[in-house]
Amino acid sequence: MASSAFEDVVEDFEFLDDWEDRYRMVIDMGKDMPPLDEALKVPATKVDGCASQVWLHPTIDGGVFRFDGDSDAMIVRGLIALLHRLYNGLTLAEVLKVDARAELGRLGLHDHLSAQRSNGLRAMIERIRLLASEAA
Repeated sequence: MASSAFEDVVEDFEFLDDWEDRYRMVIDMGKDMPPLDEALKVPATKVDGCASQVWLHPTIDGGVFRFDGDSDAMIVRGLIALLHRLYNGLTLAEVLKVDARAELGRLGLHDHLSAQRSNGLRAMIERIRLLASEAA
C-alpha cells in the first residue's frame, strides 16, 4: 500500500524510457523539497547508516504520519522526496504495513543505486518504521 502521491511517481516513471531520465527526476524531486530548518538538524533527527548526512523530522497529528527531511547529497534528497511521497499522510498503522522494498522496486531503484545508497535508503526506511511504531 502506497500513498496516491507515490502512485503518481510510479506513473511518471513508466513514461521515462531510460534510467538517466528517472535519475534526473529523482534529483529534481529532491530539489523541489523545502530545506529542513537548521534547528531540526540535530543528533535526534540524524539517520545513522547513511554515507551522506541525512535528517528526518516526523510529525504525527491525529494518528497521521508526516515527516520532513534533508540531506547534503542531491540524490539522497531525491530519495527522501520519494519516501515522503510513499509515507506522508498515511496513518501510523498504514506506515507499518507498507512494503517499501516492493514499492520502491516498482521504480527499479534496486538495480540502479550503489550499495552505499541502498544501505542508506534502507536506514531511512527503518527509521521511518521505528518512528511510526514508537508513536503507534
